[in-house]
Parts: sequence; C-alpha cells; structure tokens
Amino acid sequence: MSRGEAVRRVNPLWNLGLFRSELLTTFRRWRTLALLGVLAAVPVLVGIAVRIETGDGSSAGGGGGPAFISQITNNGLFLVFTALAATLPFFLPMAIGVIAGDAVAGEAGAGTLRYLLVAPAGRTRLLLTKYATVITFCLVATLVVAVSALITGALLFPLGDLTTISGTRISLSEGLLRALLIALVVAVSLTGVAALGLFVSTLTNSGIAAMATTVGLLITVQILDQIPQLHALHPYLFSHYWLSFADLMREPVYWDDLAKNLGLQALYAAVFGSAAWARFTGKDITA
Repeated sequence: MSRGEAVRRVNPLWNLGLFRSELLTTFRRWRTLALLGVLAAVPVLVGIAVRIETGDGSSAGGGGGPAFISQITNNGLFLVFTALAATLPFFLPMAIGVIAGDAVAGEAGAGTLRYLLVAPAGRTRLLLTKYATVITFCLVATLVVAVSALITGALLFPLGDLTTISGTRISLSEGLLRALLIALVVAVSLTGVAALGLFVSTLTNSGIAAMATTVGLLITVQILDQIPQLHALHPYLFSHYWLSFADLMREPVYWDDLAKNLGLQALYAAVFGSAAWARFTGKDITA
C-alpha cells in the first residue's frame, strides 16, 4: 500500500468529501428539486383551501380532514402541524422511497457504480454514505414542508399564543420550538422507509424498478395498517405510530407512542440496513 493510499483510507475528511459529493449529486437532480417543490406546495394549497373555506366565517375541517386543521384559522402555526399530518402518510414517504430506491440501483443502471468502487471508498463506506444522504433528504424534505407551512400560515392567518390538545396555553416561542421538535420527529419517522428503500435498491440494477417497488411496499403497508382484522400486526408496521408526533402538542407530553415509534424505526433501520449491507457487499457490479 502506498503512503497516499494509506492517508486516504484513514483521513476522515475524505469521508466527508464523499458525503458532500453524494449530497450535491442528489440535490442537483431535477427529480429531487421537483419532489421538494411538490412538498412545498402542499402546505400552500392547504392554507389557501382553509382560507377560502373560512372566508364566510365558518370553521375549517367540519370535523374531518388532517389533525389540527380546525385550529388553523385561530393560529397559523397550526398549519405546520396540519401540513406534516397531511404529507406524512403518503407524500413524504413517497419522496423518500424515490430517493432511497434510486440510491444504488440508479448508479448500477447508469453504469457508474463500478467507477465509484474503483476509488478506495469500499462498499460499506459507500453504502453508509448513500444512507446518510437519504437521511439528510428526510430532514430537508420535512423542513421544507414545515417552513412552507409556517410562511403560508403567517401570511394568511394570525400568529400568537396557542392552545395545546390538553387545553393549556403556551407561548408562540414555545409553539415554534415544539413545531421544530415535531419536524425532527417526523424526519426520524422516515428512517425505516429509507432503510427499506435502500435495501430494495441493492436488489436490482433498475432505478425505476427499485423506486416503484419501494412505493408499492409503502402503499401496501398503509393498506394493511387500515384493516381492523390485522390489528395484531399493526404495532409492527413502520407507519403505525407515525402520527404519534401529535402527542408533542399535549401538556404534559405523552411519550409512550413516541418512544414506540422511534424504537420501531430504529429496528427497521437496523434490519433492512443490515440486509442492504449483506446484499451490497456480495453484489456483482461487473454483471
């Protein structure tokens, strides 16, 4: 081994450079920008719809719709919670599924995967970098929804102290802090889907097939979670506790379902991350 190769193997800045390169590649794609644009548009559409519906003085939601929607007219900050509740069941995980499904399969299909592995990155390091990039997209996508909703809510509705689900009043600053915490919890809630999508991505050389399969699995899990006869299975589905973030708007906060959600996501990330590693380290990239 030459001295230059040894330095590259142990230098953590080289790892950071690989991660930065993956981030730039991912976020420069038109597909990624289009997904973020759609996610940013959802809160705007919800806010405008509520504004139009309540223009005659009636209440929003009418007892239905996403969580918190009836509170938007009283405080625009509730649009953040409503937008996250509206996008979490499908739009956010679908976007994650597209990015994760294409992470490895897209490179293999384009013929660039073998060239990435020519550099002394190693399969494990490359896979970890891919997963870290998808996790970063989870955070960015969630924050895009939250920021878009906050701006829209501030423009269309009043802001101020807000009432929690428990009926207590908290200040606007504390409400903003809880909104940030909720956005972080939602981002972490998507790590299971990210690991699943990455695993699927290692099974094929077709990015489109990997993306379609990941989104199909997502839809299937969502359907299974709505069938009452399968209630014994529900606590093990990665989407079952997604909306537990609403418990952060209680006083005091209910942690039980939040802890179950975070633990379940960690389990899915460990299982499918390990499966992705096992598959990718034995994958024939010359085929």
